[in-house]
Amino acid sequence: MRKNGGRTTKDGIRIYQQADYAGMHVAGKLAARILDDIAAHVFVGQTTGEIDRVITQMVDDAGAKSATIGYKGYQHASCISVNHVVCHGIPGDKKLKDGDILNIDVTVIVDGWFGDTSRMFVAGKLPRKAERLIQVTHDALMKGIEAVKPGNTFGDIGHAIQVYAESQRMSVVRDFCGHGLGEVFHAPPNVLHYGRPGTGATLEEGMFFTIEPMINLGRPETKILADDWTAVTRDKSLTAQFEHSVAVTADGVEIFTLSPAGRFHPTYG
Repeated sequence: MRKNGGRTTKDGIRIYQQADYAGMHVAGKLAARILDDIAAHVFVGQTTGEIDRVITQMVDDAGAKSATIGYKGYQHASCISVNHVVCHGIPGDKKLKDGDILNIDVTVIVDGWFGDTSRMFVAGKLPRKAERLIQVTHDALMKGIEAVKPGNTFGDIGHAIQVYAESQRMSVVRDFCGHGLGEVFHAPPNVLHYGRPGTGATLEEGMFFTIEPMINLGRPETKILADDWTAVTRDKSLTAQFEHSVAVTADGVEIFTLSPAGRFHPTYG
């Protein structure tokens, strides 16, 4: 039995109690605030390693912990994925160039609760094709979130994302997915960003999970580089990702990782 009560579905998905939402809001708000504040540190000539150093300091200053430092040997407080890097980009000496787009993914632990979110940033001037990709990816996430309510299924979420992205002549990465979270970093279910309506587990009030679609301008296939972390598009096409941590409520959805400053979108729209 969990320390805060609750139960687990036949699919292995934890059902959290109403009191648990408060802890998730605190963790989610901190993760989102860190991404708000890191925007000022994204500019041409900046290194991804310095961005991560600042994020590490922000987490420490907040009295929180990074969920990624030490996770399966990973040694950074963020994943920073630039241009054709789909996810799990490792911060380092790479300097950002004008027009580079990057996803910054942060997960913090506050009083045992995990807040997980990522969003897109741009160094310098945003190229037109990248701007469209970012907009479609953002909107695909929001369409997935709109499908979250009791009685719907996880397939409904994936279907909403896939139909929209493909209608814009873009592709959905299938090799990575969202996940359950709460008092753990990764837990059931796997939240696919494609699928058929009415399939998968049924959504119930008290489920906590991430939705984090990765959308490519080219084909959906990815490959993992020799570092065993960095995932890139096989055709080197541009890719983008947005991620929110959400909960199923009695009549819909609650987002834990809303941007306090309204900066979830890189143009702050």
